[in-house]
Amino acid sequence: MDLGTIWFILWGVLWAVYFILDGFDLGIGSIMPFFAKSNEEKRIMYNAMGPFWDGNEVWLITAGGVTFAAFPKTYAVMFSALYTPLMLLLFALILRGVSFEFRSKIDSPGWRKLWDTCNFLGSFLPALLLGVAFANIFKGIPIDQDGILHGNLLTLLNPYGLAGGLLFVALFAHHGALWLAFKSEGDIHDRAVALAGKLWPVVAGLVVLFLVMSLMMTQLFANYLVNPLLFIILLVAVAGLVLTMTYRKAGRILASWGASAVLIGSAALFGVVGIFPALLPSSLNPAYSLTIQNSSSTPMTLAIMLGVALVFVPIVIAYQIWTMRTFSHPVTKADLDYEEAY
Repeated sequence: MDLGTIWFILWGVLWAVYFILDGFDLGIGSIMPFFAKSNEEKRIMYNAMGPFWDGNEVWLITAGGVTFAAFPKTYAVMFSALYTPLMLLLFALILRGVSFEFRSKIDSPGWRKLWDTCNFLGSFLPALLLGVAFANIFKGIPIDQDGILHGNLLTLLNPYGLAGGLLFVALFAHHGALWLAFKSEGDIHDRAVALAGKLWPVVAGLVVLFLVMSLMMTQLFANYLVNPLLFIILLVAVAGLVLTMTYRKAGRILASWGASAVLIGSAALFGVVGIFPALLPSSLNPAYSLTIQNSSSTPMTLAIMLGVALVFVPIVIAYQIWTMRTFSHPVTKADLDYEEAY
């Protein structure tokens, strides 16, 4: 296996890990206005995300950094062709980060409502925009031989792109509801479990819709038809979807969240494997697509990066595991009295 292919696989895995980890706190922020009944419940939701959200976004930086370093031409064209949605994503994430720190600085309902709104927009919009962006990548973006986009933001808001956006919003909301159920007790726990139950058929319906649209409107299944063994990825995603419901009904909430993580990760990898060897397919002409062959860095650069990744990525994973184990206890009313609490 050549270095370009190795980095393509790592690129896909990094995006999948980001969707899994940041997905649950984006999901909690997205459901907050419709779920929380009081300021205390909002604080519980904030503190269910608090120890994790900034660490989770490190994986977004890592995925973007890998795109820049391993596939610089793809990075340049992607951040040009998708400039508007990516800038909207950036500003939304900035608002969300600020909301965590500023919400409790002034004891005023209006002040808190302002930052709650920012947190909601900073959670919902990234979920929607990421889904729209990746659905368009899976479908193919109208770029020419010079990497120039033939269209605008409305071009990206096509039915398939919007289906991807809605799927991401539903996946993350369901994922977040399960995490909130794991991190809470009493009434809020019971309502979070019930909400996850209501969201599950929505997720299942959107998954089926997206797969049907993918079959009809994209070439995602081409690699799978050439090598049927790849359908294991899709089967794993389906198993994750079913087990999420099964474990939830059995009261095994953490296992249900883990199955949801498998579903999100497998769904992301399904799309990435489907576009291989392209990173940015062109819908105008396949010859204009940016692939491993025409957009990767030099072999020496890729080799050095691989060595660095083999050293530091396990350290980041170990830290992430330690953080999640350390803060795995449910958030209680007593926790809200800590000075460090949100």
